[in-house]
Amino acid sequence: MQDEALKVLKQYFGYDGFRKGQDEIISNLLAGRDTVGIMPTGGGKSICYQIPALLLPGTTLVISPLISLMKDQVDALADVGIAATFINSSLSFNEGRNRLAAAASGKYKLVYIAPERLELPDFLQALQRMDVSLVAVDEAHCISQWGHDFRPSYRKIEAMLAHFPKRPVVAALTATATPRVTADICRLLQIPQNQVIATGFARDNLFFQVIRGQNPDAFLTDYLRKNRDQPGIIYAATRKDVDRLCSQLAKAGFSAGKYHAGLSEKERVDNQERFIYDDVSVLVATNAFGMGINKSNVRFVIHYSLPRNIEAYYQEAGRAGRDGEKSDCILLFSPQDIRLQKFFIDQSDMDEALKKEEYHKLDQMIGYCHTESCLQGYILRYFGEEDPEPCHHCGNCLDTREKSDVTVAAQKVLSCVKRMRERYGKLMVAKVLAGASDQKILSFRLDRLPTYGLMKDQTQKQIADFIDFLTGEQYLELRGGAYPTLALATRAVAVLKGEERVFKKGAVHAVQLEVHSELFERLKQVRKELAQKEYVPPYIIFSDQSLREMSARLPSTDRDFLMIKGVGQQKLEKYGLAFMEAIAAYEAAATSEEG
Repeated sequence: MQDEALKVLKQYFGYDGFRKGQDEIISNLLAGRDTVGIMPTGGGKSICYQIPALLLPGTTLVISPLISLMKDQVDALADVGIAATFINSSLSFNEGRNRLAAAASGKYKLVYIAPERLELPDFLQALQRMDVSLVAVDEAHCISQWGHDFRPSYRKIEAMLAHFPKRPVVAALTATATPRVTADICRLLQIPQNQVIATGFARDNLFFQVIRGQNPDAFLTDYLRKNRDQPGIIYAATRKDVDRLCSQLAKAGFSAGKYHAGLSEKERVDNQERFIYDDVSVLVATNAFGMGINKSNVRFVIHYSLPRNIEAYYQEAGRAGRDGEKSDCILLFSPQDIRLQKFFIDQSDMDEALKKEEYHKLDQMIGYCHTESCLQGYILRYFGEEDPEPCHHCGNCLDTREKSDVTVAAQKVLSCVKRMRERYGKLMVAKVLAGASDQKILSFRLDRLPTYGLMKDQTQKQIADFIDFLTGEQYLELRGGAYPTLALATRAVAVLKGEERVFKKGAVHAVQLEVHSELFERLKQVRKELAQKEYVPPYIIFSDQSLREMSARLPSTDRDFLMIKGVGQQKLEKYGLAFMEAIAAYEAAATSEEG
């Protein structure tokens, strides 16, 4: 059966071999064994059920959480000649009924459904008329209340399985499951723990970095300027931040769209499609955007705000580099974000046990922002991997910045906060230290403090940025509600007494992602034109990885073109000529220039 699986992989998907874990999961499913597969985002989870779907009799039912993901998957399967469809709330009643009838007659090898369908008795009855040999549960962590995206409808899956005359084989797949969530998936779907296949969570093509104690807007603008036109996602915690950032980027001349729950459904869909179809390069979004987004050429994910936990962060960051190309995952840490996340937890309707768990997860997220050890190693330990080796390619592993002694400046700030009786916020402290003489300072008699004007050689903004650094390094802490005040943290005492010195590294500067060749850019244009004709996202035609290989190997025959990773027979017949003609034209132009 393994040889047949490899043959199908090459014929339809254009790959010569399976990635780590894929062959084991596929072998298990073909042998009739229920399996939990835990693989990193971009690790090829969909192949794990799509190959068995083509080799098993009957139909494979795929339970998927998002409408956009279903459409993406079905478009991609249709593009390689595989019969698939989806049934969800985007269809009219008649269209949904027609597709269900066609599925019952065996027209489709894969049928994608939303978990909420399982709550409809008529739908469950219709499923019994289908010859379902495999049920694939995508984003399987949604079944557990201890996961970060719990969806109650996922709990209906086990009851649905009992409706079939013969229980189908079950594949439960996810990229973000802690040991506790994995055990929950096994218990709720009745899958033995020894049938869990975990390939590890490491993503070696991703560059993780935390920026703290710096102005986030300045870093963001610098980064986007150096990586203009590269596709990327910027996550912010609130709709207000999304609106402000998107407007700010548009004014600076960047091609940006936005996505959050406050927009109309039409606006959200339009903006998402403009991003997926490469019509805008940057999407600024809340976490309402993204689960299951299949866009493979996202080159960076920047978190402008602190995520609520490591699972959510790794899933969102993991939307970068799904094609295996090098990509950036950057978190811009601001201490005030901690208060916002605590507010979200407090205002939720979770029971006290779950709130306590969420607070614990938030503490681990904050720990990630402050660790000086390997960032990828920190994430891997969170997901249960013991003693992971340093990755040698994250922001901490590669950090060679010199440290400078800023103890005296720190003592001035800490002393000022103490003299102001820990009753004021960052801006007022900065004004006092800078020697400002506005009405508020004078009316509160803050100009009479011994620390007034102690840092008048610096601007208020420079002082405020330094206060952010001291807060980020936990010498200061924020207290209070909407307008937080600064207070001394425990470790500030030793600094004020002269028992501990404070060191600050230089600012982190944004770097440019890899520059592509002229031919690669031409092939991207060919891809976009073909995508527009077929009304599909460009990455469904070919991934950036395939285009890079074409621009390096310059295929000129059908045989050469089939050797490119991601090219199967169907794609050769549909697109081979267009790309080989573009390559030949480029070579001819280059030869004539040399002549």
